[in-house]
Amino acid sequence: MTTVTEGRELAAWARMLADGTRATVCLALLDGRAWTATELARLTKVSAPTISEHLNQLIAGGLLTEVRQGRHRYVKLAGPEVAQLLEGLAALQPRKVEVTTTLSAASRRDAFARARTCYDHLAGRLGVALADAMTDAGLVDWTEGVKLTPEGARSLGDLGIDVPVKRGRPPLRPCLDVTERRPHLAGPIASALCGHALSEAWITPIPGGRAVRLTDKGIRAFADHWNVRLSAI
Repeated sequence: MTTVTEGRELAAWARMLADGTRATVCLALLDGRAWTATELARLTKVSAPTISEHLNQLIAGGLLTEVRQGRHRYVKLAGPEVAQLLEGLAALQPRKVEVTTTLSAASRRDAFARARTCYDHLAGRLGVALADAMTDAGLVDWTEGVKLTPEGARSLGDLGIDVPVKRGRPPLRPCLDVTERRPHLAGPIASALCGHALSEAWITPIPGGRAVRLTDKGIRAFADHWNVRLSAI
């Protein structure tokens, strides 16, 4: 039975994200990297003491975790569950028409929507198209949740992609895409696939954000292995 106390505790926890600076920090960390406080202060345009206070709140609340390396302090998302929460909340926002005034801004917006990473897996039109193609080919089954079929495991195995098993983390799960408003694939299997795509240079990171570029090699690979419809990308 839900209690008033539980509701108040949830509201207090949710207030961590009810601040533009803290929300910006969390969204930036969706790139899966560990950032320094200095980098995040520069991004959010606040002072060092201010960003430190915000980071301490997010760490105490369990959204971020701290990594120490020598004298340096880094922060990153506490895990894939936090990334899924953030991506899902962002996807539920009312759509706004983004007005771009420069060609470079329009290019960044289009690249972000076309293909990007969401923490440790593929997102954007590429991620959704891959999920659709693997489903159509019978490699992924959505009957009860989302699962990799035996055919799907063989498909990945043929490429040398290990199907990892991590206790407490579903091997495959849906993640609501923030730009497409449809699910792409997340979880250890999707993470391994994304890592393979990066190591094989099917995709290459675009500096300055989470967007990635689909290479000519990647275009052929995604089409040949999973029949990904490039017209959707």
